[in-house]
Amino acid sequence: MLSERLCSLSAGDQVYLYDKSIVIYFSGKRKVLSTSLYNGGYHEDYVAVYNYDAKQGAGMPCEMLADTYVEHMRLISKRLSLDPDHVTGMGTAASMENVAMATENFKELIVTAIVTGGIETNGGRIGDPADFYRPIEKPDKFGTINIMLYIDCDLPPGTLARALVTCTEAKTAAIQELMEESKYSNGLATGSGTDTTIIVANSESPLYLEGAGKHSKLGELIGKTVKKAVKEALEKQSGLNPKRQHDALKRMKRFGVLPGTMWNDFSKVKSTTIKPQYLLEAEKLAKENDMLCFTSLYIHLIDQYLWELIGEEEMIKTGQVIIHNLAERYSVDYPVIDKSSLDGMLQAWKELFNNVVISRIK
Repeated sequence: MLSERLCSLSAGDQVYLYDKSIVIYFSGKRKVLSTSLYNGGYHEDYVAVYNYDAKQGAGMPCEMLADTYVEHMRLISKRLSLDPDHVTGMGTAASMENVAMATENFKELIVTAIVTGGIETNGGRIGDPADFYRPIEKPDKFGTINIMLYIDCDLPPGTLARALVTCTEAKTAAIQELMEESKYSNGLATGSGTDTTIIVANSESPLYLEGAGKHSKLGELIGKTVKKAVKEALEKQSGLNPKRQHDALKRMKRFGVLPGTMWNDFSKVKSTTIKPQYLLEAEKLAKENDMLCFTSLYIHLIDQYLWELIGEEEMIKTGQVIIHNLAERYSVDYPVIDKSSLDGMLQAWKELFNNVVISRIK
């Protein structure tokens, strides 16, 4: 299909999918706040905004038509038959076909979120170690979770900026509710390193609001639409959903607990078992309710210790209680957390998990 009209927004603006891009064509005056490097910031003279899939093909790098990201995006705008001086756009490696849209309303107020996203390779937690620093050249990375938030009411510039804060909080809440791990630390992800957001407000609407925070109805609608659309987009793009996250090994992955290393420890104790047999049993065990729920409690103890909410002694003592209860449920010997450290906590869990697998492999 060369072109598809995805929807007509409440103010009459049309949303089209064509040339690997989703474009919102404005039917009147709009206020736009964009975090994109290309024509970003606050503007009142734009005619459209867009989200663009920069992939050249499966397994191929993103296309780059110029030496800089901004010049590249100007060429993309021309390819989309848009005036490059009166639009803002954002690039991503996510497929436009995996777009998610959500709309909420309260009385005459209508809010719509249009989202693409995937954080399977670039998800990070704010404050993670970073290595990007180029004070002169501009970055040429493409956004990963891209949000176009359409608000059918008029807002002053400051409120539009507050809506951006609320939108970002909603995105982070969606990711945290999915318990997705950072790829750069042992924390939970709060977004990706290249997320981009464009917010549009209807300058011609008779409805004028000055609040977009969590105490306002507009803030509530922003939160609901963005959370819903981000979760749907992540599931469409990379299969990230609650069912996939119902897995103790996936939850422990951010602490460096991986099936391969678990197998290495196991094979030293039970060398007659072949690796695929172990992996099958481990995968089944990781998804069981008791293993998942007790492991979740165990991880939360570790998180609270790392956040300095509890002390090391409290973590070890309570962690031992969880290990003992889990061992009783599976009728296996329970390991003792013999090191006053995070390593000791992780080692005890791995030993318990493998004890259960040993008990099941004859």
